[in-house]
Amino acid sequence: MRALTALRSAAYLLFLVVTVIPYAIAVLSWSWLPQAWRYWLVTGWPRTAIWGARWICGIRWRVEGWDNLPPGPAILLPKHQSAWETLSLPAIMPRKLSFVYKRELHWVPFFGWAFATIGMINIDRSKGQSAFEQVVEQGTAHLADGWWIVIFPEGTRTPPGSTRRYKTGGARLAIRTGTPVVPIALNSGECWPRKAFLKRPGLITVSIGAPIPVADRNDRDLAALVESWIETEMRRLAPHRYSGPYEPSPPAESEGD
Repeated sequence: MRALTALRSAAYLLFLVVTVIPYAIAVLSWSWLPQAWRYWLVTGWPRTAIWGARWICGIRWRVEGWDNLPPGPAILLPKHQSAWETLSLPAIMPRKLSFVYKRELHWVPFFGWAFATIGMINIDRSKGQSAFEQVVEQGTAHLADGWWIVIFPEGTRTPPGSTRRYKTGGARLAIRTGTPVVPIALNSGECWPRKAFLKRPGLITVSIGAPIPVADRNDRDLAALVESWIETEMRRLAPHRYSGPYEPSPPAESEGD
């Protein structure tokens, strides 16, 4: 069984390499097109990657809580266990998504080049606190243009069953822009482990929570509500990974405090 999984994982890796290089070159040739067109063309490759994971590695997925997605602006705050959600969210969400990411990714061959053409929120982390003002400025413009913004509140990928203290950057942006946040729990790490070559067949569940309004809340309280919903929901999605109910972590400090 492990040998078959390794074979399928190798085939999938080859599939990604073979498809991303010509796609990235094509993306550069599309750079003159209107931004909306470029977005849907560029995100064609993530859709291809998720399709490949389904048929080569047996990684299926389902979404619960579609009705919780708001009709207007939103900031999505998903659990982050693997690269699967980075690829899948632009593929399955009904609106354009803008990830917040470090500008250095533009130098990553092929994938980074494609990202650079579609105008997502990129920041220069060497700027310190002013980097967050870049997020506010770009995020405000994106929200007004109908994008949803995606920020991973844990800040990095976490193995299944682990919990990092959630950062407040997404909550701060929500409060500065007056935009509700949407918590999202998912168990992608069960099939697509962090920094692992092997991709295991199985079903990934993406659970979308109800929007949380920002009125009369500070960033710490809002981040705590997001963490509580996601981590409680994770114990439903992957009960074998946890030894007990969710217990709140110590209050987070606002970034930049």
